Amino acid sequence: MLDLIERELIYLWYYLDILCRQLLPFYFVGTLLGSFISVFAKDKIQRLFEKCRVQKLGLLTLIPAALLGFASPICMYGTLPLAAAFYQKGVRQETLACFMTASVLLNPQLIAYSAALGPELFALRLITCFLMALCAGLLVHVFFKHREFFSFGSFGGGHNHDTDPNLFLRYLKNVGRNLKATLPYFLIGIVLAALFTIHLPQDDFAKLFGRDSGWGVLLSATLGVPLYMCGGGTIPILISWIAAGMSHGSAVAFMLSGPATKITNITALKAVLGVKNFVFYLVFVLVFSSVTGLVINAGRVLLA
Repeated sequence: MLDLIERELIYLWYYLDILCRQLLPFYFVGTLLGSFISVFAKDKIQRLFEKCRVQKLGLLTLIPAALLGFASPICMYGTLPLAAAFYQKGVRQETLACFMTASVLLNPQLIAYSAALGPELFALRLITCFLMALCAGLLVHVFFKHREFFSFGSFGGGHNHDTDPNLFLRYLKNVGRNLKATLPYFLIGIVLAALFTIHLPQDDFAKLFGRDSGWGVLLSATLGVPLYMCGGGTIPILISWIAAGMSHGSAVAFMLSGPATKITNITALKAVLGVKNFVFYLVFVLVFSSVTGLVINAGRVLLA
C-alpha cells in the first residue's frame, strides 16, 4: 500500500513539474499583460469603442467591436455597466452583442495563456471566437432589429478598483487582484491535468473525443457548461485531454461553450437578457460550438 502511494506521488510530482515548466511562463506573462492593459489602456479602449457609434460603417462596425472586446481586460460584471453606458449613448444592439460576446470569450490574459496550446489550436481559438462574436452581432441585427434584446434598466455602474494615484502601485495592486482571482484555479487545473494524465484511459478517451467522433464534439460543447472554470485553469486540462486523444474540433467546442456559459458570466448576462433571450443565447452558444467543432474535424479529415 505504501509503495502504491509513493509511486502515485512520484508520478504526480513528475507531471506537475512538467506542466508547471510548460505553462507558468504563459500564465505570468498573461497576468502582467492583462493588468497593464487594465491600468494603462482600458480608458483608451473604451474611447475607441465609443467611436464605433459615430463612424458610418454599418455592419462593418462589428469587426472593431469584436477586436475591442478581446482587448478589454474587465470581467463580465464590469462589462455590463460599461455596455449599459454605451447603449444610453446610442451604440446599436448588434454592436454591443458582438463586443460583449467577444469579451466573454477572450481577454488579453486568456489570449496569452492559450498560446500554450500550440500554434494550430491557438489560431483556431482566435478565429472561431472572432467568428462567434460576429455571428452574435449579426443574429441580433437580423432578429432584434425592431425590438429590444437587452434590458439595462436595472443595471447600475460598476466599481472601479484602479484608483491609487500612484500608477506603479495601481499596477501592482491590479496584478495582485488578478493573481488572487486566477492563481488558485490555475493550480487546481494543473493538479487535475496531472491526475488525468496518470489515470485517464487514453484509448477510451481517444475513441470518445477523437477526430471521427461527432458525438465527442457534442459532448465537449455540453461539458463546457458545467466544467469550465477560470480560463487559465482549463488550459492545462485541455493540454492533458489533447495528449490523450481529444480532437481539435472537440477542444474548440469546449473552448467556445465553456467561457460563454461560465457560471459567473451567465448569471450576469441573465440580468440584462431576461428569460426568453437568455434561452436564445444558450441555444446559440451550444449550436455554434457544436457546428464549429464538427466543421473543424471534417476539415482536418479532408486535409489529412
